[in-house]
Amino acid sequence: MLTDLVSLAREAKSWPFEQARALLNHVLKKRLSDAERDAARLLIDAGKADEALATFEALNRPVLLETGYGPSGLPHMGTFGEVARTTMVRNAFRALTGDHWATRLVAFSDDMDGLRKVPEGVPNPEMLKEDLHLPLTKVRDPFGTHDSFGSHNNARLRAFLDSFGFDYEFMSSTETYRSGRFDATLLTLLERFDAIMAIMLPTLGEERRATYSPFLPISPVTGHVLQVPTLERNVAKGTIVFDDPAGGRTEVPVTGGHVKLQWKPDWAMRWTALDVDYEMSGKDLIESVRESGKICRALGGVPPEGFNYELFLDIEGKKISKSKGNGLTMEQWLRYGTPESLSWYMFQSPKSAKSLHFNVIPRAIDDYLSFIEQYRTQEPAKRIDNAVWSIHAGDPPEVASPVSFALLLNLVGVANASNKDQLWAYMAKYLPEATPANEPVLDQLMDRALNYYEDFVRPTKAYRAPTDVEAAALLDLAERLKALPADTTDGETIQNEVYAVGKAHAFEPLRAWFQALYEVLLGASQGPRFGSFAAIYGLPQTIELIEAGARGELAG
Repeated sequence: MLTDLVSLAREAKSWPFEQARALLNHVLKKRLSDAERDAARLLIDAGKADEALATFEALNRPVLLETGYGPSGLPHMGTFGEVARTTMVRNAFRALTGDHWATRLVAFSDDMDGLRKVPEGVPNPEMLKEDLHLPLTKVRDPFGTHDSFGSHNNARLRAFLDSFGFDYEFMSSTETYRSGRFDATLLTLLERFDAIMAIMLPTLGEERRATYSPFLPISPVTGHVLQVPTLERNVAKGTIVFDDPAGGRTEVPVTGGHVKLQWKPDWAMRWTALDVDYEMSGKDLIESVRESGKICRALGGVPPEGFNYELFLDIEGKKISKSKGNGLTMEQWLRYGTPESLSWYMFQSPKSAKSLHFNVIPRAIDDYLSFIEQYRTQEPAKRIDNAVWSIHAGDPPEVASPVSFALLLNLVGVANASNKDQLWAYMAKYLPEATPANEPVLDQLMDRALNYYEDFVRPTKAYRAPTDVEAAALLDLAERLKALPADTTDGETIQNEVYAVGKAHAFEPLRAWFQALYEVLLGASQGPRFGSFAAIYGLPQTIELIEAGARGELAG
């Protein structure tokens, strides 16, 4: 599905394609001379990326995209967002190059970092307290399921990413340091120690400058990750000397996992050693990206292409903080919304701050469903910029749900439904061929609607009595609907009668009539298309609801 799209991808306006084109420019500049780059560009733009790869050996290496994970905590919304967005860029790049150029997505876990504090909400906190400052892969697992806390959280990360079907390679900091893969770059850093210090020291406070070293040695005595000054360095031997609080003056090699790096030098070292081509990060890391880029160049590498996305805000417009717990967890979103709706939310305007709260979920679900519907009739140039193209790697489902989430929420409330069987009973007349098996998305949305209504809608319901003008209009609508066949399931036919009543009773503007319907009959200030709601709820039941509302009985 990602082949034969080069010309469309070259002109696409959505941000994943903008990033993919920037990534392509970056890789060509990084790997080829000016003349070679121009020749390769002509081939790729002509849809002949396979010829470009065959012509220029330097292009045969896969393009590497990286995301990072700190395994002192469990995977969270930010983890999902970073992997989802990077995957969107990866798929756009594949389309841009005719899917001829191999790509890799590495999910890198910084599991060699020392445990600095005991996380909240984990079992056996006293045990973790005893293991403070050990590398996360040496900290005992408080859950008792793995050989270390780091391994436990790494397993959770992989299960988390696998559950969403992400295509990625997992990489462990501990394993990579110990395997020797970073050794050459670590020795370069040792050699260029002064240049790295010249980059880092101006960014630090006076007290921190006095003790700072890019190297964090692992104590041979305690196994702790130590933040201590480097007293001596021996480039020929590949070692550093430091004062170990538990063992005195100590010399260790910088290779083989005997040290790890402070996080900015570590980030730069990974970019260099792994030859990372692309990595995005949050707006709060702009300065860190800049400093790590300088270090990467000092190590002889080329910093990756990438961009800084905005952070999410809570309902009050404040920055979301894991410690404050003022944001949404993955589990919470998936209790009320689908994974696709979350991907849709992540796609939208990544450089604009957005609220990440329960109240955004219903709209995200219905917007995703509407984009699926739009995709079916769009021309190719519009399709490739549709969010669902990026969400589904160019192969979105042909249909989504025949019923909106907003409508389901109102159906749950009016029908006083407590389980899906009750909702499917209402669907039987409106969609007689529909079943949970052939409408799986609708079936999933019913689960989410029941949960969302119970937790958020029911407590906020506020019915009101109609005004005299509204009551007369409601009774008129009831009479008009009685004139229709009782088994009417055509939402448009019912909607036409609703419009006619609003105009006949001179509501100005007309939306005031619909607002009255929602507030009097549904206990909310807005709602679904009323004709569709009535068609599913059933015409006789809708008439009873309207008459009860006209009498003011629902407000009691």
